[in-house]
Amino acid sequence: MDEVGVRQAVPEDYDRIVRVVDDWWGRPMRAGLSRLFLDHFFKSSLVAEVDDRLVGFLVGILSPSQPSLAYIHYVAVDPDFRVKGLARELYTRFFDLARADGRTDVGAITSPINQRSIAFHTSMGFSVSEPVPDHDGPDSSRVRFHRPL
Repeated sequence: MDEVGVRQAVPEDYDRIVRVVDDWWGRPMRAGLSRLFLDHFFKSSLVAEVDDRLVGFLVGILSPSQPSLAYIHYVAVDPDFRVKGLARELYTRFFDLARADGRTDVGAITSPINQRSIAFHTSMGFSVSEPVPDHDGPDSSRVRFHRPL
C-alpha cells in the first residue's frame, strides 16, 4: 500500500471531503454530511492522505449527550485504496481516540440493504440490530451497529 498518513481532521477538510463523498459512496450522500460536522467534530474525525491526495476519511462524534458513546457518522475510502485495510485503520484509530476520551461504546448506522457495510462492521466486532423502521423519518429504515470498547 502507498504510504498513507492519517491525521486529525480540520474544518478546512470539509470542502475536499464533500467533493468526493458521492463518487466514493456511489450514490448521493452529500446531504447527510453538513459542514457542521467538520466545524464542530473535527477533533474526533480523521483524514487519510497520500502526499496531498485525500484517500479516506472518518467523521466521528464523541457524544456530548451520552458520555459513554462514540459515534461514527460517515466513513469513505477512495476506490483505488479499498481492500487494503485503510477503513480498518481509520476505525482502529477512532476506537483509540474514543477510549482515550473515556468512551466505552461505539455506534453507527446504515441502510439494511448495505450488505457491504454490514459485513465490514461485523468483521470489526460490531453487533447488528434488526432493521429499525422509520429510524430517520418515514420510509428510512436503518440497522444499528454497536461495539463495546
